Amino acid sequence: MTDIKEPTKQQFQNSYTDDSPDSQEMVETITEALLSRKGKDITVLDVSELTTLTDFFVVCHGTSDVQIKALADAVEDDMREKIGERAWKKEGLQGRSWVILDFVNIVVHVMSKEKRDFYGIERMWNDAKVTYIKDNDED
Repeated sequence: MTDIKEPTKQQFQNSYTDDSPDSQEMVETITEALLSRKGKDITVLDVSELTTLTDFFVVCHGTSDVQIKALADAVEDDMREKIGERAWKKEGLQGRSWVILDFVNIVVHVMSKEKRDFYGIERMWNDAKVTYIKDNDED
């Protein structure tokens, strides 16, 4: 009789622990990272009831390509250090006008104001539950 063993890792499984992280905890870590680098107009779209692609989109913009890179780096660093998650897929790091970090159940969009206004992700997903993240330091 053949002894069938479980695969050691699943494709989207967290590589550091056996439990997958809570989406809400991941969203909080991402938004805190964006706030720490002064991300503008941070918006969380809950699309879990609209698509099977992901549960949340986190959208924000930066004022320069240097800030866009810093925002994306802050998200990556905090997710790795605090949650133990790495982005499954990354796009746009070279161009720095629209960076996408795909954490499977959360997709982060960091872009220039011009790209954000032109492509209108929030308008495209207008049926999503929207949460606006306010920077308390701007009062």
